[in-house]
Amino acid sequence: MQKRIFINNNIRAEKVRVVDEKGEQVGILELQEAVDIAKERGFDLVKITDKVDPPVCKIMNYGKYLYSQEKKESKKKPGGETKGIRLSFNISSHDMKTRMLQCERFFKHGHRIRIEMRLRGREKALIDHAREKTEKFLESLKEITPYKIEREIKKESRGLTVIISKL
Repeated sequence: MQKRIFINNNIRAEKVRVVDEKGEQVGILELQEAVDIAKERGFDLVKITDKVDPPVCKIMNYGKYLYSQEKKESKKKPGGETKGIRLSFNISSHDMKTRMLQCERFFKHGHRIRIEMRLRGREKALIDHAREKTEKFLESLKEITPYKIEREIKKESRGLTVIISKL
């Protein structure tokens, strides 16, 4: 849910505490007087917070303010992006090491990792062996870089998946 932002004459208050574009306090002014000052300087009067009386408004470029708010919202996503690592049933030890280095690189960038082992055909009958291989991969990864398991190893229609993230 996005918070509604009031600007210029849409602000519902008789008096407002005004902060100018440089961040300095102007003082408590009548709403119309504050809007006139903002227009005079080529900016908008944007209501920052209404938790205090009178509400705090800042003289600024409304477009830039919206852009900065969107950037803040996008940074709030927990755990970053989820990257995928795919293991095969007959993976070699060298390929395992390559996948571990890939995991380490993803962790450095702050991503979560979804490790999946795809099972095809008759491999699905050997689910216990696949689970052991996945656990072995996770144990070996623990030696290289610490992590926490966000979602335990889970059997899905096409194999096993587990989601991990950096500590």
